[in-house]
Amino acid sequence: MARPLRFCMVTTFYPPYNFGGDGIFVQRLSNELARRGHHVEVIHCIDAYRLSARREPTASYKDHPNVQVHGLRSAFGFLSPVATQQTGLPLFKAAGIRRILKKGFDVIHYHNISLVGGPGILPYGQGIKLYTMHEYWLVCPTHALFRFKREVCRRPHCFVCGLTYKRPPQWWRYLNLIKTAVKHVDALISPSLFSKTIHQQMGITAPIVHIPNFVPSASFSAESPRSLEGKPYFLFVGRLEKLKGLQTLIPVFRRYQRAQLWVAGTGSYESQLRQMAEGTSNIRFLGHKNETELRGLYQEAMAAIIPSIAYEMAPLVTLEAFRQQTPVIVRNLGGTPEPIQESGGGFTYDTDEELIQAMDELVSNPSRRNELGLRGYAAFKKDWTVEAHLTRYFELIEQIARSRRRPAGENACHCDSKTQETSVPA
Repeated sequence: MARPLRFCMVTTFYPPYNFGGDGIFVQRLSNELARRGHHVEVIHCIDAYRLSARREPTASYKDHPNVQVHGLRSAFGFLSPVATQQTGLPLFKAAGIRRILKKGFDVIHYHNISLVGGPGILPYGQGIKLYTMHEYWLVCPTHALFRFKREVCRRPHCFVCGLTYKRPPQWWRYLNLIKTAVKHVDALISPSLFSKTIHQQMGITAPIVHIPNFVPSASFSAESPRSLEGKPYFLFVGRLEKLKGLQTLIPVFRRYQRAQLWVAGTGSYESQLRQMAEGTSNIRFLGHKNETELRGLYQEAMAAIIPSIAYEMAPLVTLEAFRQQTPVIVRNLGGTPEPIQESGGGFTYDTDEELIQAMDELVSNPSRRNELGLRGYAAFKKDWTVEAHLTRYFELIEQIARSRRRPAGENACHCDSKTQETSVPA
């Protein structure tokens, strides 16, 4: 862009009031824009974090001076996000959000807005409007398309499924509020082609553009952890929740003694997972690890394993592993296989036997491990760096800006079928 722009990021969670990869991604994007001279303001909901976590965050994060963060709190506390969840409207936070947006922004970029404002927030403000689909919230009340907490959703039963998640029904979803609200957005951004297809099949007709995620570049760690007794290890990184599929690896490693499984992360399913793994000497739970620690863990691992049993959108774990020249083994489900298929930097599997075969190949042949790691790294440098992402990001913004300057009747974002089938040109 020819001049610095004013961005507003709108998201439910933002570090340190954050759980998963969506908040981390918003922070990384905000700070990368700020480092390039743009002004960024972030709106997020502290009440929503407190409702979900029932505690204050313990981690600390620093933002660039060009990033201004608005952590919203309501006098009604947890009732504010509950009201949004039930009505699809910002209600108790509407005035505060409008006041911030009235400052004027070139780009308003929505992320996970489920509890900060719901679909009712999308008409607010002026400027180019983008929405990144970090989850499946637009088409799924539980965000995950993980039916009854057991399996991927191929045939929706939203009312009954929501009860299994102990969430009250969202009656506004039956009023087409989302389909109406997304008309105020110039373009939806999908990190994976799979997600884009799912949203289109489930009735989202707004323009969808595929722009892959990114992770910051990083050099190799000078000091790397070593596995016990020199035994190789495979690495799981992520929230310890049922849909992440770690429980499917535990019986595999009970009988697979050629390597260890190291687990980095915490979550609500952790106690059950530890109980499942009790007595299995080659499974180690490491707890939460910061980004610097994770780089070393990736670097020395035989591979990262992503065993998710739900439709993952586009896990950052794959890109983080590729950044450290480490191959990845993923379950062949959802958007997770896409980076493997594009890069050749690992394996996909459908069965435990295929997973074991992939692990055996890496343990038996270290040069094969290095070969796949280099393939992943080469693809990372080409497609998943900050620079690659921002090139596509700003080209999308420019495309929308040009379309708005067209004569009346031609001012929509023209994301035609060709554009939708591929990434925005780099």
